[in-house]
Amino acid sequence: MPILESGEETTLVGGQAVMEGVMMRAPHSYCVAVRKANGDIVTEEMPLPRMADKHKIFKYPIFRGVGTLFQAMSLGMKALKFSADVSLEDIQKEEKNKNKDAKELPGWVLAANLVFSLAMFIFMYKFIPLYLATWLKGIYPALGGRIPFNLTDGVIRMAVFILFMFALSLMKDIHRVFEFHGAEHKVVFNFESGLPVTVENAQKFTTYHPRCGTSFLFVVIIVSIIFYTFIPFDGFLAKLLCRIALLPLITGVSYELIRFAAKRRGSVLSTMTAPGLWLQRITTKPPADDQTAVAIRALEGAMALERQQGGQLVIA
Repeated sequence: MPILESGEETTLVGGQAVMEGVMMRAPHSYCVAVRKANGDIVTEEMPLPRMADKHKIFKYPIFRGVGTLFQAMSLGMKALKFSADVSLEDIQKEEKNKNKDAKELPGWVLAANLVFSLAMFIFMYKFIPLYLATWLKGIYPALGGRIPFNLTDGVIRMAVFILFMFALSLMKDIHRVFEFHGAEHKVVFNFESGLPVTVENAQKFTTYHPRCGTSFLFVVIIVSIIFYTFIPFDGFLAKLLCRIALLPLITGVSYELIRFAAKRRGSVLSTMTAPGLWLQRITTKPPADDQTAVAIRALEGAMALERQQGGQLVIA
């Protein structure tokens, strides 16, 4: 997440793990670095205009959080598509006779994947928790009040999230992605420390970073519990639709809370990101040196383009 951890003016970087690689973003640019099967590292660098520069409404509180999340999702999908295309290219070379007609993933696949991911998010983190909380309320009438009902709903949502992440970590391919996630965090820490960014230096840092999107998701869950308590509807369908409709507002408020906490690390609000650090024990794994080298290459590409872009080097 693009949020400052202090009040100091500094170049802010962040990133995301992809298939056999890492995407790193700076305030006005990003770079995806992917290691091919033959050991070569291929990159894709592009300028990255801020949402607030494109649309003034995203300069204001709440709206800037929604714009930031939308841009992060869009950029993440582009980075994943690039890494998938690189992997597909390797498959084509290995299986020329079996896969002669293989091409780059078409744009509609990217859009379909985004729609499917959103639908799965609503089903897993909106429908299932609400359904189970409603079922439990029928067994235990004491859960019928708005506060106990929404606390139950929130606990179920957290449990679903943690179990889903843990199940993913058991998959060999995803475990490797989590290693690249760890490499991304180590390199970001290395960059923020002011030390020369090298594999040796980066490996000294932890894989648990407070600005990770995992922490943001935990804050979203906590904020949603508060918001849902004020929903004046009792019917299942009405509650579900309200939960979906409130997503942009909850996202915006959560962003503002994390932004505030990141600049005031000793505040009470800063403790809201702590569960996200705990969960990173699942979503990040210690990377190998060659994985860390890929993350460094991505950072170098993003910063090289950033210097060409010029301008203010802070987004927050």
